[in-house]
Amino acid sequence: MKFDSVARTIAATVVVAASFGLAACTATEPVEERDPSAVRVAFYGDSYTLGTGASASEKRWSTVVSEQRDWSEFNPSVNGLGFVNNRSTVGDGDLPSLIIADDPDIVFVTMGLNDNFSFGSRARDIQAQITDDLDRLTTELPEARFIVVEPFWYTDERPDSVDTIISWVEEAAADQGTDYIAGASRWIEGHPEWMASDGLHPNDDGYAAMATQMDQALRTLGL
Repeated sequence: MKFDSVARTIAATVVVAASFGLAACTATEPVEERDPSAVRVAFYGDSYTLGTGASASEKRWSTVVSEQRDWSEFNPSVNGLGFVNNRSTVGDGDLPSLIIADDPDIVFVTMGLNDNFSFGSRARDIQAQITDDLDRLTTELPEARFIVVEPFWYTDERPDSVDTIISWVEEAAADQGTDYIAGASRWIEGHPEWMASDGLHPNDDGYAAMATQMDQALRTLGL
């Protein structure tokens, strides 16, 4: 299937998912019981970090790596969200504001996949928002350790925008002096059996593979 056809399919799908997800994001978040002795880890991501396509949230990669390390996980990730794609709010009430309010010890940034579907009309906005988000988060959470992950991708075919957005994310991470994990856009490449029935998201096996890759990368970082 050509990329433009795939793009139209996923764009139509994520608009529906994002409407629900963004509404949930702006609602009052339930107060979670938090272990004060555990390392608190927050995840700023889209459906690939939320765990869409998994049979249960316990199967998503973020929860697997958190449980491996006895981390306390805060994962308000949103279906269809990008740095600009399907983002109705920037500032108070957006996902970064929830992460800032949570005051975590470690922050993962796993954004960028969905921005490929806005790239043709909003490339400059995407680049600027990547910089703005990382600057805002690191400024507001000066004691936190940041781990910026190369944006995920989901098909073997890659439009030029994928590598462009990856380069912008990597550059912004370098400018802020954060940890950066490269190669994540290819973690599930070449494995159609790791995709859920929707053809867009990983299944349990796909998330397990992502968790293995993430575990190895984190060990390299000393985590």
